[in-house]
Formats: sequence, C-alpha cells, structure tokens
Amino acid sequence: MLTEFITKHKLGKEFLHTAIKWYIPLAEQLHQHHHGAKKTFYVGLNGSQGSGKSTLADFLKSYLHDKYQLNVIVMSLDDFYLDQSQRLALSIKVHPLCKTRGVPGTHNIAHAKQLLSDLGKAHKALALPRFDKATDNPQPEKSWPTTQAPVDIVIFEGWCWGVEAQDDASLNTPINELERCEDETAVWRRYVNRQLATHYQPLYPLMDFWIMLKAPSFEDVYSWRLEQEQKLIAATTDVNAQGLMSPGQISHFIQYYQRLTEHGLNTLADKCDWVFELDPSRQIVKAISRCEHA
Repeated sequence: MLTEFITKHKLGKEFLHTAIKWYIPLAEQLHQHHHGAKKTFYVGLNGSQGSGKSTLADFLKSYLHDKYQLNVIVMSLDDFYLDQSQRLALSIKVHPLCKTRGVPGTHNIAHAKQLLSDLGKAHKALALPRFDKATDNPQPEKSWPTTQAPVDIVIFEGWCWGVEAQDDASLNTPINELERCEDETAVWRRYVNRQLATHYQPLYPLMDFWIMLKAPSFEDVYSWRLEQEQKLIAATTDVNAQGLMSPGQISHFIQYYQRLTEHGLNTLADKCDWVFELDPSRQIVKAISRCEHA
C-alpha cells in the first residue's frame, strides 16, 4: 500500500519513513476514535499553504480504507471558494481585496455547513464540490464526485480551518505591504475577521479531532506555495488558464494569507489533538499529541 501511494502521488523515498513513524500511528488512533464513537467521526486538519495537508489527508483515507474498509471522505475548504462573479460583487460591495480568493468571506461557508451536517446522516450519495484553481472558478457541478453512504470519517482540511478571530486591537496595525497600501483603513481585514468569527468558528465544534501541520514560520510558505503553483502549471493543459500565477504574483498573493497564517501558528497548536512540527523542507521534526510527546 505504501509503495503504491508513494508512486501515485510522486513522492520522494523519505515519505516512507514519515508514513511509518508519524502518519500510521495517527491513522490507528483515528480508527480507535471512530470505533468508539459509533457514528461519523469528523477530523479537522490545519496547515499553511503547501504544508502537505492534501497528502496527509489522502494517506489517511487510503490507509483506513485499505486496512479497515472505512469509508473516508476528504474535503478541502478551498473547494468552497465563491466563483469570480460572486467575489467581484463582494469587491464592489465590501472592499476591492475581496475579489481575490483565499480569506474568510470568499467561501460558500453555508454550503460547507450544510454538507458537513448531511454527511453525518447520509443515506444516499452526496455531491462534493470541487474548485478549479487554474480557471479560478468552481468546476461544473456535473463533474463533482459523489459519496457513498454511510460515511465513517470526514476529513476537512483548510489553511485557516480551526483558526479563531483576532481581537480588534490586533487589526489596527498592518502587517505587510498589501495591508499598508491596499487596506489603509482596515475595512478589508475587519470584514475578514468578522466573517471568521460569525460563520467559520461556529463550525469548529463539529470536528471531533484536530490535526495541525505547523510550519516553522510564514517565510517558508512562499517557497512551498510557489512549488504548488509550479506543479499546477505542469498539470494544466489549458494554455489560456487565467488562474495560474508567476513567482511575483505568488509573492503578492500570499500576503492575503499572512495575517491569519501567523495568528494560527501562534495560537492553534495548543488546541489540537496532534501537531506535526515541520522544518523548512517540510520534514516532520517533532510530533506532539495531547496524550504523549514524541
């Protein structure tokens, strides 16, 4: 199973060590929790852009299916992004920075809430949304994958998933050029913070278990996100795809994420069941759980 997974995801040989030492013990613990819960078990997964959330989630899904025949559904907050026209309307109504996908307020969080609820009581197939970053729009609904019922485990991952809103005083001082030059009066960041508190945080208690892939610092996120984009470009056949970005555009783009990423790095770990601390090359250097230290 491990060899097939590594080949399928085009991973380096070092992933074998990571899986055996870190990810399999986590998967076994999730199996035990699900077995004890006797209902759909929800797992929240947080990690900055490019930290390896998708790889970890896919591994947990594959392992738990292959070994225990569990029906595991993986969903990403990214797949709930509003389409371009909806974000354009927000940019006119609220602030021009709302046109760019990424921060709280640019997702269809009502859809995410409904789907999370439905998965826990599903007796029929449910469609799972998918967002196409190359076109910067959701994929057509007819192409969305569907679930099988019943669902044993739901893994919901996102770069800001689990992060709580900041206090108002923290919003006064801009933290980067984007905020200084394009959000001088803090209208955008206050809107984002309000959306996080009002619509995202109320969903966090739905999660039974929390995992964090913790980056060493925000400075590492740029190189990780750039690598992501290069893979996306290599995999895209549409030469006219408008959602692809150059290194300079990536540098600007990640500034949208900086405030909440850094806030999450400073506050979220203590609230998680498992925290994997990463080095700049994304290798796990330490794992901390509520029950043990590794």
